[in-house]
Parts: sequence; C-alpha cells; structure tokens
Amino acid sequence: MTTHQPVTTPQPPFSGCPVAHGSPVDSEGPRISLYTEEFSDDPHHAYREMRRRFGSLVPIDLAPDVPATLVIGYQDAVRILNDPDHFPADPRTWQTSIPPDSPVKPMMEWYPNALRNSGTAHARYRAAYVAGIDKIDLNALNSTVEKIAMPLINTFCEEGSADLVTQYAFPLVFEVLNQLVGCSPELGQRIAAGMAALFDTVNAEWGMTYLSEALMELIQLKRSQPGDDVTSVLVAHPSNLDDEELLSNLISFYGAGLEPQQNLILNTLLLMLTDDRFGGDMLGGSLSTRDALDEVLFNDPPMANFCTTYPRQPILIDNAWLPAHQPVLISLAGCNTDPAIRGGDRTGNRSHLAWSIGPHACPAQSVALVVVQEAIDQLLDALPEMRLAQSMDELSWRPGPFHRALTTLPVTFPESPPLNIA
Repeated sequence: MTTHQPVTTPQPPFSGCPVAHGSPVDSEGPRISLYTEEFSDDPHHAYREMRRRFGSLVPIDLAPDVPATLVIGYQDAVRILNDPDHFPADPRTWQTSIPPDSPVKPMMEWYPNALRNSGTAHARYRAAYVAGIDKIDLNALNSTVEKIAMPLINTFCEEGSADLVTQYAFPLVFEVLNQLVGCSPELGQRIAAGMAALFDTVNAEWGMTYLSEALMELIQLKRSQPGDDVTSVLVAHPSNLDDEELLSNLISFYGAGLEPQQNLILNTLLLMLTDDRFGGDMLGGSLSTRDALDEVLFNDPPMANFCTTYPRQPILIDNAWLPAHQPVLISLAGCNTDPAIRGGDRTGNRSHLAWSIGPHACPAQSVALVVVQEAIDQLLDALPEMRLAQSMDELSWRPGPFHRALTTLPVTFPESPPLNIA
C-alpha cells in the first residue's frame, strides 16, 4: 500500500493555551496540530499534555486553517454522543468556511449517508445501511476470512519474513469487503487506492473522485444484475436510495471497514508480539485474542479521533463555549485513556468508545470483530513463532488526524511450508 508523506511543515504541537472560559476553536493561542508526524509518532504523550494544559476540550487544527475542538474527557464525550439534537452530524454550514482545497474536506464534508446526517434523514439512511449489514452471515464470514487468509499466508510463509501491512492485513480486509459488496477485483483495486488517499488526507480530492467512479460502476452493475451482497440490498431497500445516496452509503461502508479493520488487526498483532502479558500468555492459551482486541480498542483504537459533530448553537461544556457550526471531534483514544475512568484490571471490560455510542454507534461491530479475530487467529495458528523484526522505536505511524495506523509491521518467523488448502 502506498504511504503518503505530509505536505505541510510540522509545527510545535503545544505552544499556547485557550482563552479562559472561551471557545477552544476561537482561542488566540496556537492550536495543536493533529496532522503532523510529531503527533502520530506519540499521540499518547500528546493526549496527556493536552489534558494537563487544556482539560477536556482541546483547541486543534485538523489541517492548515481548519480549526476544531477535540474532546478528550470521557464523560463529556458520552454527553455529546448521546445528544444529537444539540450536536448534529451535519457539516453543511461549516464546510463553506474552510479552504476548498483543504485535505480534510473530502473526508469531512456532507454526503447523503447516515454518517453525515441527523434526524429523519439519518434514520432513513441508517435503515438501509443496517439492512445491508444484517444481510451478512456471520457464520459464513469466518469461512470467508479463512479462505482469504490461507493463500495470503502461503505467499510469504516460506520466506521467513513479511510486512503484515502490505502482505496480509490490507489485502485480507480489502478482499473481504469486496466479496461482501459483490465487487470485482479490478474495481476493488481502484476503490482501495481512492480510500487510502482519503484517510491519509493527501491527494484526498483525487481519492474521492477515483473512489466514486469505481463505486458508481458497481452500483450500475447491481441495478442490472443484483446478487446476494450488500450493494444489492442497498439498491433494493424500501428507502429507494438514488445513485448519489447509494454511492455515499457504499463509501461509508468501505470507509468503516477498510481502514479501521486493517488498523485493528495490525495494532492488536503489535500488542501481542511486544507485550509479555499477551505475547507469551496468549500463545500459551491463558488469554484470548479477544482480550487483546479489547485492550487495543481502549488504548490504540483504529480510528483515534472521529465522530465529528457541529453544534447548532453556542453551547457551554466544561467551562468552555463551543461555537455553533464548528467541528467537535471525539478523541476515542484520549477519552478511553481518561484518568477519570482508568484503573484496575480491565480484562473483559468493553466500556471503551471505540465503536462510538448513541444514534451514530457503529452498526457493524459484530462483523468487524469476526473479520479481525479470525484474521489474527489464522495468522498465529500458521506462524506461532512470529516475532517483530525491529524494535518498537523503529516502527513508524502514518500521519493523519483521524486514524492510528502503522506504516509497516515487519515480522520474522521460521520458514514454514505452505498451508494445505483444501
């Protein structure tokens, strides 16, 4: 997978405080840049420093000249996520105020889908989206992942080394999604390239155009030749989605599936390969893959800063005014590590916000967990002596305000014969 480098010059992330009792967005001091390599290299240090200086609400820049507020307090996040009347997800007023070529605009602007709407429009889009998700057979999905995982493992198991980003996690999740939506390999390659550009917020406008053209071809195919897949369910749903609405909901399906699932697989494998609490015990059977997943969903969720809302009017939260029609992002990673809710053994604790909560909570949690857990188990069953090929300090993370994503995950293992695929 192509890795993009930021086109902006990194700025010092902490150099000022907001005006007392004022708006984090309108703060006169410099805001914290979430798009720099400095932030992506050590976001947990950044969240601690944010909390020390600003409390729960943090003035940030998502990109040059795109200010926002980041919520890192768990209780404030719960309040916001459960209050769509005051914190709707519709960005149409806001998006007219940002630079037209902003790299985050394609990722954040309004589309006719459940993610970017509230009220009756949200309910209509979500009904169709959930119907598509509910069509997925979770029992058959395990077999689907296995059939995709084994040939991928066979491409590198005899080599004794691999990059799990490009050789395993990305192609596996990508092919699972393609099969769920009924997509051909050729269209799927175009979709993947466009989606990667969107999440990296580099060449995002090109990414949206490239992605949209490929998905529109898929929609027209399913209108004429429906099948047993998510796209066909969306096309036939009583909500009567038009082509633009179908396109937006498919983009949302890929966006919610490709990057987050890939990152969750990789971040969980990294934990298992480097943390003795998991690496040794888990491979010995004491702890489960699900325990590792839960820990990652708390500490390094694949979408670290997301769930964007835009208050209808100025609103006071935690002694700071949030202005109307300006983005308020929930730091899922920052809130999950809020000292106010931390403490004790959290094995089996799933109170994290990684899936969000409220009316916009992820409806595909069960699907994602099946794909991710099966992908990890298949790999570890095939190559149980796998080890990280370099130190943690040598690993790099892809810059971007939204995701928590490794650039590469190099591993080594004893050279092994190919798996027997029936």
